[in-house]
Amino acid sequence: MNEFKGTTVLAVRKEGTLAMGCDGQVTLGDTIIKSRAVKIRSLYNQKVLSGFAGSVADALTLFERFEGKLETYSGNLPRAVVELARDWRTDKMLRRLEAVLIAGNSESLYLISGNGEVIEPDDGILAVGSGGSYALAAARSLFRNTDMDAGAIVRNSLEIAAEICIYSNSNIVVEEI
Repeated sequence: MNEFKGTTVLAVRKEGTLAMGCDGQVTLGDTIIKSRAVKIRSLYNQKVLSGFAGSVADALTLFERFEGKLETYSGNLPRAVVELARDWRTDKMLRRLEAVLIAGNSESLYLISGNGEVIEPDDGILAVGSGGSYALAAARSLFRNTDMDAGAIVRNSLEIAAEICIYSNSNIVVEEI
């Protein structure tokens, strides 16, 4: 069976705003099967944004579990992220899930993986997926060398990634909180 590929998700925190965006491409082997997928979600009363790279079904399971953690811990993002990572690493079913999540709000931003990793970037910029490295490089440059706001940095960086990564496209969705 061919693997599903094709995701670029980027998050930038700047001046009290979190912007997160994604491209829309989903690829199976060497075929584009969807061009307008949305890989980010607004959670916990639109106070948290989360995006994923990896299996869609696995990501949906993780979004549901993560939203439950946010509810349990009254929107305390650091606590919810740590608890999700702990469950993901130790639960027999969850540990088989193949996805990576980015989650953030206006104050914090994290990368969460099934290996139990919870990483908070030094510069408030995170990217995942096949075009993630391209988007990350563009975002860091724009962040350091322009006066663009977080949303503009995300959109422009994803457009640059789409020009380089064959698994990313320019059907971009950006959300801000």
